[in-house]
Amino acid sequence: MSCVKKFASLVKISHTIFAMPFALVGYFLAQRQVEAFRWEVLLLVVLCMFFARNAAMSFNRYIDRRFDAANPRTALREIPRGAVLPGHALLFCMANALLFVATTFFINRLCLALSPVALALVLGYSYTKRFTALCHFALGLGLSVAPIGAYVAVSGSFAAPPMLLSALVLLWSGGFDILYALPDEAFDRQQRLHSIPAALGRKTALWLSAAAHLLCCALLLAIGFYVMNNIFYRIGALLFAGCLAYQHKILSVKDISKVNVAFAVVNGFAGIVFALFCIIGLLIG
Repeated sequence: MSCVKKFASLVKISHTIFAMPFALVGYFLAQRQVEAFRWEVLLLVVLCMFFARNAAMSFNRYIDRRFDAANPRTALREIPRGAVLPGHALLFCMANALLFVATTFFINRLCLALSPVALALVLGYSYTKRFTALCHFALGLGLSVAPIGAYVAVSGSFAAPPMLLSALVLLWSGGFDILYALPDEAFDRQQRLHSIPAALGRKTALWLSAAAHLLCCALLLAIGFYVMNNIFYRIGALLFAGCLAYQHKILSVKDISKVNVAFAVVNGFAGIVFALFCIIGLLIG
C-alpha cells in the first residue's frame, strides 16, 4: 500500500481535477450527436485521462529530478528524497503510456491513431522550460486535448464546440501556471530555466496571466452564445469567471504568499463547478 501511496503522490493524483472535468464536458457535449449513451466509452475516456496524466507527471518528475533536488520548494518530492527511484518513475511512465494507447484501441480508430500525438503533447511539455518562456502554454496545450479527445471518443469526429472548450482550457491553465511559477522566479534564472516570471519579472507575469484569463472570459461568452445557451451554463461560467478574478485579487507584486491557494484550491474549484453546471445544462437542455 505504501508503494501505491508513493506513486500517487509522485503524480499528484489530486491535480487530475484540472483536466478531467473538461474531458467529461467534452464527453457529454458529444452525446448530443449520438443516440445511445454508452457507459463503457465514458469509462474508457476516464481511464485514458488517468493513464495519460500519470505518464505525463511521472515523466516530468523523472527529467526534472536534478532541478527538483536543487530547489528548496521541491526538494522533498519523491525522487529527490529517495522515496521513488528515478528508474522506477520512468518505468511507471512507460507503463502508463502503453496503457493509454491500449485503452484508445478499444474506443475507435481515430483515437488510436491520435494517441501518439496526445502523448507527444503531454510528455513534450516537460522539456519546454529548457528553451522557451512560453512553457506555461505548452502545459495548457497538453491539458487542452482533454475535451477534444473525449468528444472524438464518442463521436469519432472533430467539431468546433470542443475546440472552443480546448482553447478555454489552454488559456486558463497557461494563465494559472504562470502564477504557479512566481515563487521560482529567482531559481529559474539561476538554473537558466525559462518561464515568464524569470524572463519578464513578477509584475509583467501577473499582467500576462490576467490577460490570458480575460481571454478565457471572452471564450466563456462565445461558448455560451454558440454552444451551451442555457441558465445552468451561465451560472457555471459566472462562478468560473469569479474564481479567475479572485485568484488575481489574492496575489500581487508585493505578496504571492497565497499562490498555492490560487493554483490548487481556487482553480480546482473553478474547473469542477464549471464542468458540473455545463453537464447539468447538457443533460437537461
